[in-house]
Amino acid sequence: MTEITDYINNDYKPLQIEDSISSVQDFFANANFTHFPVIEERVYVGSINAEDAETFDFDKKISDYRFNLEGFFVRTTMVWLDVLEIFAQNQSNILPVLTPENAYVGYYEIQDIMRFFNDTPFLKEHGEIVVVEKPVLEYSMSEVAQIIESTGATLLGSFLSSSTSQNVQITLKIASGSINEIIQTFRRYGYAIISENQEDSYLTNLKERSDYLDKYLNI
Repeated sequence: MTEITDYINNDYKPLQIEDSISSVQDFFANANFTHFPVIEERVYVGSINAEDAETFDFDKKISDYRFNLEGFFVRTTMVWLDVLEIFAQNQSNILPVLTPENAYVGYYEIQDIMRFFNDTPFLKEHGEIVVVEKPVLEYSMSEVAQIIESTGATLLGSFLSSSTSQNVQITLKIASGSINEIIQTFRRYGYAIISENQEDSYLTNLKERSDYLDKYLNI
C-alpha cells in the first residue's frame, strides 16, 4: 500500500543559506514553486518565498534576509490530512519534510499529495459517514474501532474533526455493516450521533477542500 512518505521528493536540492539572491531569482524563474526550503549546515532554517525573492537585492545572500524566511514544515510521521491542512494554512505548493529528529529529508508537492488524497478510502471506497461525539476525557480511538468491528463492519478511516476542552467529534467512514446497528451501539456506549448517513455532504466538504488546495497546482 502506498504511504504518503513515498511522495517525498528530492528532484531539487535545498537552497543554501549563503546562496546569492540572484541565483535564487534564477531558480524560481525556472521552477514552479511558491517557496523553497533553505538549509544551513544540513539544518532546515526556513523556506524562502518566491514573491519575496523578487523584491530582494540580487547582489545579497539569503542570509541577509534570514528573518524573512517562513518556518513551516511537516514531519515524516504526519498523516495525509494534517499535511493537507498545512498546505492550506501556508498557501504553498511545496512543504519541507523533516524527521522527528529535525533532519531535512525532502519536500512534498501539492499535486502529489492531491493524488494520494484522491486514492484514500475516504474518497475512493464506498461507505457511510458517521460523526460521533463524546466528552474528551471519556473517548478512545481503540474503543471506537472496537464498536465498529463488533458489529461486523469495516472501518475505512477516522479522524478528530472537532475538539474542544469538553468534547471531541470523530468522523468515521464505515463499510460492510448495518449502519443502524452501528449507531445504536455507539449510543449504548455513550456517544452522541452528530450526523448519520451524511456521506454525500461529507464528501462534498472534502472535495471543496480539494478544490481549494487544487488552485495551487496552477501557481
